[in-house]
Amino acid sequence: MTTGYVYDPVFLAHTKRGHPESAERLSAIMSELEDSDLKEMLVHVPSRAAEPEELALIHDITYIAQVKSLSQAGGGYLDMDTYVTPYTYEAAAKAAGSTVDLTLTVLDGKLDNGFALVRPPGHHALRFQGMGFCVFNNIVLAARVAQQQRDIERVAIVDFDVHHGNGTQPMTEEDPTILFISTHQYPFYPGTGGLHEIGKGAGEGYTVNLPLRVGVDDAGFVDLYREIVIPSLQRFKPDLMLVSAGYDAHWDDPLAGLALSLAGYAAISKMLVMAAETLCQGRIIFVLEGGYNLPVLRVGVANTFRALLNRNDFADPVGPSPYTPADLTEYIAEAKHIHDLNPK
Repeated sequence: MTTGYVYDPVFLAHTKRGHPESAERLSAIMSELEDSDLKEMLVHVPSRAAEPEELALIHDITYIAQVKSLSQAGGGYLDMDTYVTPYTYEAAAKAAGSTVDLTLTVLDGKLDNGFALVRPPGHHALRFQGMGFCVFNNIVLAARVAQQQRDIERVAIVDFDVHHGNGTQPMTEEDPTILFISTHQYPFYPGTGGLHEIGKGAGEGYTVNLPLRVGVDDAGFVDLYREIVIPSLQRFKPDLMLVSAGYDAHWDDPLAGLALSLAGYAAISKMLVMAAETLCQGRIIFVLEGGYNLPVLRVGVANTFRALLNRNDFADPVGPSPYTPADLTEYIAEAKHIHDLNPK
């Protein structure tokens, strides 16, 4: 497999000491890739800043101008959690544009797949507002540009961050050409993503929310993927798959309460890569979102790269969850009924 990645040093310039979403996250990932044999196997795709007109495909032009103005003025906050520094606009525009370019490079057949190692993250970013550490919605912009500039009709976005992609959902929930699937802790920040939120209007049925209570572990996630996520993808038949990759559903993440291990993350990454090979010629791009335990994050991303490279030498130095797993039998049955996934 030929796997690409995007990375730019400006992603490290957007940072705030003591904040969980800091440059240390991406530095840890890059160190892991360099310390292992992975980086030499990857193809670096040059970074590029998205132009305001490009960002306006998904964001209001006044919000884009607000971020730029605040950044040029020295920084501040978009909400109580989302900081802006003098480098934020440049970093966020490059995160969005670079995710787009990696996606187009894969669609043009120059790469098999890829991982956008970008920050600030994006899946909480709304059309008019940044929130939850996110500034521009990198993954939705990549989906829209792919549809506009390449022969791509159907895009599937899978989000395994522990927080619901409340920015991604309203940007896609009325559109039957984008399938949005999210597994996330619930009730939890940002408070959206209920089981019965399944899309609106023409997009009804094309949003699959799987809100999870504390304690869902590897076995529960694999069952969810086998019984709901993968069948939903198979029914949709995407031309392209994009993944909001957050590693904060790990059992030892400081900001959440789900119970995936690194082995579990590797398993679901492998399932998604295999689904892409079957459904859309292997065209899958992971896009970095959350994950705040640095030893977990670095190995988790490295394992996803191994899945993209069709390797199975996954690492899990942290080990399995010590917590009692949640029983999802009745929950999965209810979710399958809601999304009409039971055998006819």
